[in-house]
Amino acid sequence: MRPRIPRQSAAGHDRTSRDRTGAEPDARLTDELAAVIAGARRRALRDGDRQIDTAHLLHTLLESDPEVRAVFGDGPRIARLLGYLVQRSIGYGLRWQSGVEDSGAVPVLTGVAGWSPVAAGALEGAYGRAARWGRVRARGIDLLAAIIADPESRAVEVLGRAGIAADELSERIEGGQAGRPAGGDAAR
Repeated sequence: MRPRIPRQSAAGHDRTSRDRTGAEPDARLTDELAAVIAGARRRALRDGDRQIDTAHLLHTLLESDPEVRAVFGDGPRIARLLGYLVQRSIGYGLRWQSGVEDSGAVPVLTGVAGWSPVAAGALEGAYGRAARWGRVRARGIDLLAAIIADPESRAVEVLGRAGIAADELSERIEGGQAGRPAGGDAAR
């Protein structure tokens, strides 16, 4: 039996894992990606942010998904990036608390309480990428690919500050084995 983790609630953060139709997307997420989203939600609440944004998602992906970490290569690169992500709550990221992450590059999704429009669009993009690969469930690598597809996202801004080019990561994801269906993944 899985341990029950109580849902944290805060104004605007309840039921943040719903898609724009209001349906629970858990059937479209691997257990690992569902845990990433729960971690990003906790991080947003802890940081005092009104919404889950792409930097929260990137931070949690790096901490918990080995396939995502592999895309970044060597350890010092990841350590530098995590250092920038940690600084968001004490440094330059404080200016983000007063605004909504909306680059204008993706259509604004309504009905996704507690998510920035860019983060909500990235989650939808992850579902689409998984479907294109013939998988029922989105994985962390799908979410990473969708996050870095928007050059104006907060995650891409942090990547740039850490000296990591989003287009290079995209090439590594799409050109390598990352994101390809593993045996039996399509059936789950």
